[in-house]
Amino acid sequence: MKRKLFCEISPFTYRLSTEKEILKRHLKDLSQKTLFAKERSTTALPELVWQHNSLIRRRLGNVNMQLQENKATNLALAVKHIDRLLIRPGETFSVWKCIGRTTKRKGYKEGLTIAKGQPAQGIGGGMCQLSNLIHWMVLHSELTITEHHHHDGLDLFPDFGRQIPFGTGTSISYNYLDYRVRNDSDNTYQLRLWVDEEYLCGELRAAEPQPHTFHIHIENERFTREDGVVYRNGEVYRDILDPATGRCLDSQLIRTNHAKVMYECPEELIE
Repeated sequence: MKRKLFCEISPFTYRLSTEKEILKRHLKDLSQKTLFAKERSTTALPELVWQHNSLIRRRLGNVNMQLQENKATNLALAVKHIDRLLIRPGETFSVWKCIGRTTKRKGYKEGLTIAKGQPAQGIGGGMCQLSNLIHWMVLHSELTITEHHHHDGLDLFPDFGRQIPFGTGTSISYNYLDYRVRNDSDNTYQLRLWVDEEYLCGELRAAEPQPHTFHIHIENERFTREDGVVYRNGEVYRDILDPATGRCLDSQLIRTNHAKVMYECPEELIE
């Protein structure tokens, strides 16, 4: 029998392990002296880099829809800490440095989370949708991604109104799994985030026009069966374009998907 890790012994040891990782991240940030973006402006920067709306209440397999309602509350609380944030040259944006720990005392509710590759629930659940939206906008910018975690090669839910390629999501957990981007350009960027009755809405804006535009797309997407297990495959590319002519200057492979499918995939889709 495989020996259990300390964090797997009980909920208490899992909590201890989590708190240890949180402390380690705090100490690492102190030692590295990273310049984090903190200033916000009530004035929107003039150049719209990218905008995107993400449906909040999505049907995800058999997940309790009350968790989706709670997620709407959680997102509404979280975006207030990021909306209108400026990311100046040399600064780093961190999801958790802006939001802080999501607790019941702050008004956060039980929402959908992912634990050990399976759907779960926890206070403040749903923050991955926020980091997903920010990541999608950042991919269309000159900002440099310095920390990005995936959902460990798992396709957890069937597509429901998917608007962006599979494999462009993020996984975050306070605070040791963060989403961070650094501004290595001479331009200043700004995040605009808000929620309405149906959507989580976002804009990435800039002080000056970008020298390039970007197009993200997936190729060779398919489902395969390997040793009785179904996988979702594909390659996600980021094309760098000349904004004047639309000519592709470079195409970068940013993600190769080989994700284990965790739901009943229709047989006609499997090669």
